[in-house]
Amino acid sequence: MQQIIADRNRNAPAASKRTYKVEEIANILDIGRSSAYHLVRQGSFKTVRIGTSIRVSKKSFDDWLDRQNL
Repeated sequence: MQQIIADRNRNAPAASKRTYKVEEIANILDIGRSSAYHLVRQGSFKTVRIGTSIRVSKKSFDDWLDRQNL
């Protein structure tokens, strides 16, 4: 069951994903990877570490982005 969920998330369009990779955050914000990792280290959004991978909660990222003055 977990494998099915993981496969769905991997192939899901961005609108239906529940998490982002840090690299995806960098692409969305048009910033470098190191800047994206800096935001993660600051605690700007909720994250989960799975082994050596970091996943960012889409909801917490979207909420954070909505609060920014862009």
